This record gives sequence, structure tokens and C-alpha cells, in this order.
Amino acid sequence: MKTARQLLGEKAERSTISVSPNATVYQALQIMADNNIGAILVMDGDRLVGIFSERDYARKVVLMGKTSAGTPISEIMTHKLVCVPPTALVDDCLGLITEKRIRHLPVIEGDKVIGILSIGDLVREKIADQEFTIDQMKHYIYDQRITH
Repeated sequence: MKTARQLLGEKAERSTISVSPNATVYQALQIMADNNIGAILVMDGDRLVGIFSERDYARKVVLMGKTSAGTPISEIMTHKLVCVPPTALVDDCLGLITEKRIRHLPVIEGDKVIGILSIGDLVREKIADQEFTIDQMKHYIYDQRITH
């Protein structure tokens, strides 16, 4: 089973996209749309201070009558983050996502953000791992039939 670091190494988009806490919700949404992503890290310099997602927008801006152009990310971002080290296994990451009911996991090494994994990244890897196992079992069964 792969680690978070291995999965990050295979992602097509390798750069971590972020905004500052002073950015407006509108600015963050524009960056998210431009990059076709559902969440963005909020960084104060090199320090991860939060995450902003489409879910945050729907629940904390739209439903509360705030404006995208006038609301800073720091006001509505998720502050309580769930992060994983680069050595975390895919199954452990999936367990955290399920348990905490989140969709994105920042990967942190020391104090540095090295990437972010989405539920889609993790599910794709889990399916690929299961398909590999099934394929190996098919070959084993086929080989057993031929040799016996």
C-alpha cells in the first residue's frame, strides 16, 4: 500500500495552491475555479493556518448572508485542521477522512506543507490497489489450473 508521499508524487498537479488569510472569499473562489479544485490551503507565509472549501462557502458565506467580495478567508476558513505525515498509508488517510467527515488532507512534514490529498485521490488509489490484487489472484488461479 502506498504512502501519502508516494501518492503526492504521482499527482499531475504537484504544486500546492494556497491563499493568504487576508484574501477575500471571491479571490479564493477564483483561484479554485481556475485550478479546478474544491479546496484551497490558507497559508500565512510558510505556516498552514486553515483550509477553505466549497462546503465552507456554502455554509458560512451563502447561508449567513455574507458577500464573497467583502469577506476575508480568515473569517470563514476551517481552523481546526486534520493533517497527516508523508508516511501515512492510504488506508489510514481514508479512515481519517471517513471518521472526521472531511474531504481534504494536508500532508505535513515537520512544519512544511508538502501537498494535499483529496478523497478522490485516495479512493482512486484504493480502487487501483484492489484491482491489482484481483488481477494477481486471477493469474495465480490460472497458473494453478495449468500446473495441476
